[in-house]
Amino acid sequence: MSDRLSALDASFLYLEDYTTPMHVGGVAVFRRPRVGFDYDAVLALIERRLSLVPRYRQRVMQVPGRLARPVWVDDQDFDITYHVRRSALPRPGNDEQLHELVARLMSRKLDHTRPLWETYLVEGLSRNRVAVITKTHQAMVDGIGALDIGQVLLDFESGGDGAPTDDLWMPRPEPSSAALVTEAVTDAVQRPGEVVENVRAAVADATATVRKVGRAVGGVASAVRTAVVPAPSGPLNGPTSTQRRFAVARAKLDDLRAVRQAHGGTINDVVLAVVAGALGNWLLSRGEMAGPSSTLRAMVPMSIRGSSGAPEVSAYLLDLPVGETNPAVRLHQVGHAMRAHSESGQSVAADALVKVSGFAPPTLHALGARVASGFSDRLFNVLVTNVPGPQVPLYAAGARMVEMFPVVPLAKNQSLAIGVTSYDGGVFFGLNADRDAMPDVDVLAAMIGEALDEMIGTVDA
Repeated sequence: MSDRLSALDASFLYLEDYTTPMHVGGVAVFRRPRVGFDYDAVLALIERRLSLVPRYRQRVMQVPGRLARPVWVDDQDFDITYHVRRSALPRPGNDEQLHELVARLMSRKLDHTRPLWETYLVEGLSRNRVAVITKTHQAMVDGIGALDIGQVLLDFESGGDGAPTDDLWMPRPEPSSAALVTEAVTDAVQRPGEVVENVRAAVADATATVRKVGRAVGGVASAVRTAVVPAPSGPLNGPTSTQRRFAVARAKLDDLRAVRQAHGGTINDVVLAVVAGALGNWLLSRGEMAGPSSTLRAMVPMSIRGSSGAPEVSAYLLDLPVGETNPAVRLHQVGHAMRAHSESGQSVAADALVKVSGFAPPTLHALGARVASGFSDRLFNVLVTNVPGPQVPLYAAGARMVEMFPVVPLAKNQSLAIGVTSYDGGVFFGLNADRDAMPDVDVLAAMIGEALDEMIGTVDA
């Protein structure tokens, strides 16, 4: 029996177009050691560990006539050098050049005739740094337990080589068209309703499929009452173009902890209050009206305990108080709105989530993006995902990772997605924006730093 894509995974293939590629990414920055961390070393490391992520040697195969959802099959012509690529910035490459490269790479769809992932080793960065950029299609992420290629590269020790395999990989033969049709007919007899759903999704109505099966990711929005009223209109919702911009911001985890200790709440509350303050200042910089009661609605994916006790990801709609100028008041407003989630008894603590998933920012950010894609663009203005990571150094091929920025995909008619990841004492914001709608995304990134400084000022006051 073929390994068929779930309805939710298949929907992300149907939804994808050139304005909304459905991959999630990550930008890991490493301090290069004297020897050992080059393209050949990274290629060899990934090749040794591909057995840990067998899906990364499989491609999607369509069923003739779209009689059933596509299936995963081994790529008979798998070429690791196609997926692991080398790039370089003109020395000494700066962060702005790296961010421009990230934007261009993330703008391009993955090739559906090959396994749905790519990794880039970027050399030439200043201060003896090198970056690894990953792209993984959301169809490959089917739960918190799923592994991402970025995960299997990382070790807790500088000399670790994980669990490599030297076994010769032999692809299994692809099923014939006749076999796929026979399996589709068998499925149709057992589940006749799926035939109509498959045809509808393949022809025109993929969005309806996502909404129908979205509960597989973790349920409907926690704030259903909020969803009744459309999100405020503004510059964050508009036609999505084919190109992206990328910017980053940084913070110290100890600073966020100091704010939390002074005012209560959670680290996530502090992050969301900082984002709200930055968005409010950004609106003012554009000449947009932002009165004391002005809000922007954020889709905030949250980790919850599923029926089996394992973590799942659910959606939470939060009206960010972007018009509130007092940072302490803004934080308390966010904390009050988020308290219903934390008091539900279903929330998963950050340390527990790290223990379950390891360091899996791309995987968890992808699950958040999957949740957001199941909602109308009229229900929220911006997606904000916050994923905890380990507070100890991680290494790849002997090189220490110093920063990790998530790249969260845009949903249709969305202009901004903000991914946040904590790691080794730092908090890293990755801002993925539509190139036409947000030429000033770097201004917003700078305002995140300013809003954080303002928030820290309340601790000493």
